[in-house]
Amino acid sequence: MAGAGALLRQCPLLLPQDRDGTAYEGFVTAQGKDFHIRILLPMDLQLKNARIECSWHLKKILHQYRHILKQRLHSCPDLVSFMVELKTLLEIALKNTPDLHIPRPPEYYSCLVRDIEILGWDKVPYVDAGLSTVKLKAEDSCGRQHLITLKLNAKYPTEPPDCLVDFPVQFAVSWMPQNSLTDIYNQFLVALESLKEFWDAMDEIDGKTWVLEPENPTRSATTRRIAIGNNVSVNIDVDPWHPNMLPECYFLGAEHVVNPLRMKLNNNMHLWDPEISLLQNLKDLLEIDFPPRAVLEKSDFAKDCGICYAYRLDGSTPDHVCNEPRCGQPFHQACLYEWLQGLPSSRQSFNVIFGACPYCNK
Repeated sequence: MAGAGALLRQCPLLLPQDRDGTAYEGFVTAQGKDFHIRILLPMDLQLKNARIECSWHLKKILHQYRHILKQRLHSCPDLVSFMVELKTLLEIALKNTPDLHIPRPPEYYSCLVRDIEILGWDKVPYVDAGLSTVKLKAEDSCGRQHLITLKLNAKYPTEPPDCLVDFPVQFAVSWMPQNSLTDIYNQFLVALESLKEFWDAMDEIDGKTWVLEPENPTRSATTRRIAIGNNVSVNIDVDPWHPNMLPECYFLGAEHVVNPLRMKLNNNMHLWDPEISLLQNLKDLLEIDFPPRAVLEKSDFAKDCGICYAYRLDGSTPDHVCNEPRCGQPFHQACLYEWLQGLPSSRQSFNVIFGACPYCNK
């Protein structure tokens, strides 16, 4: 699948709901309007077997285009490509569709304004001109600021608003017709506290190590690629519900450097202590100190790709390193794959390609 960064650029309001990248929920924007959508992918991430759930409004707009959408699901190579196609199709549909906007009754506005006044205007940093989109802000017990975006339909409060949050897990609102914005806000606060330990662990990593990827992590991001040394890093994937347990670890770098780290992790795994922080546990198991960004320059251990001569390519940093100790030149996976494919001396076995290093020919 295409990178999460490319998807974020195309659809900034569509966020992953799980660690496997099989569920996405949020909004797709066309002609200045946001439409709620949920995309469920199978474990093999094949788009042709994906399930799309959307609001009744969007479903009605796209009804006559459903066969084209099904065809696009079968033909698009990844989710980013499909979302580009969907937005293009939605733009066309909106131009050819009579206005489906349901006028909101006066009771809607009086109810919404009353709910906001009870909650407090100080908790509302944004309301759109049509009073259909409301953003609420909250602070968790550690002083971190969070936002929840509410998209209200004309039947509010009989029907709950669609909620968009920057969480690593799904946020489901419990709603009854007699509920109000205060009930959503209180559920939001409870959810924030349930993720406190996860964000504590990620904030410590972000503050005390050099995180190579993601470059600007969101609150929903569960992975971090942390610099260890000269073109060596570790990618960790943290469980939001159990942040102090051993995360999935994947080392990137030359084999002669990475293998000792793997051995230390395997040999010291029994020493993992859930009572101390995730970062301290990683230091103890790997018997290293992670270099902080503040005291290092990029050139100390991070080199540009030896093929495209750039450090970042579509948001990714070089993640493949030549195993020859005297070389150690890093490359982007995409650059290296394309380079090796063009060499007559390279050979391929299934999805693995073998060939000489562009720098040292090893």
